[in-house]
Amino acid sequence: MASALLKKATSFSSSSSSSSCMRSLSLYAALRIRSYAKVATGSDIVSAAPNVSLQKARTWDEGVSSKFSTTPIKDIFKDKKVVIFGLPGAYTGVCSSKHVPTYKENIDKFKAKGIDSVICVAINDPYTMNAWAEKLQAKDAIDFYGDFDGSFHKSLELVTDLSGALLGTRSERWSAYVVDGKVKALNVEEAPSDVKVSGADTILGQI
Repeated sequence: MASALLKKATSFSSSSSSSSCMRSLSLYAALRIRSYAKVATGSDIVSAAPNVSLQKARTWDEGVSSKFSTTPIKDIFKDKKVVIFGLPGAYTGVCSSKHVPTYKENIDKFKAKGIDSVICVAINDPYTMNAWAEKLQAKDAIDFYGDFDGSFHKSLELVTDLSGALLGTRSERWSAYVVDGKVKALNVEEAPSDVKVSGADTILGQI
């Protein structure tokens, strides 16, 4: 079932970090046990995460007024062409400066290829995701969702332990092209500090 080895890594802070901290995190990553993703090219992402829902990015007041509603995975993918990418967390350095911008800057190319929605998901609450999306001025281009308890990523076995960076359980950095729930392409970074295969350019070439 596996499509990629998931090798864990390093730091996500946008502020300058000491070289010793970086070396420590690299060593921590090197000692990690490799694992495999449950979801793979050709699999059904809805079946892989049954009865799982995500929380669309929103303000606290919007959450209250909606009675904290959630969106079932099947409603996100059914009868749609979707590009989805996961990342370790809102406001972290690489996610903010490299990963999200590649999708924001190429949104017209995705639409031209018939993509119904481009989705960013992370193990964060929907309020943090909303504030971050607004800061990045990306809400008009990308749909942001929170996986507040990590149930979506855990179901797909796309989680990593980043306790060494004081982040705890987080999403791998990954991307997928999904048609009516079926995974047509899946890309998982070897290190969550990298944006080598999970950026917009790679997935655009796979559609």
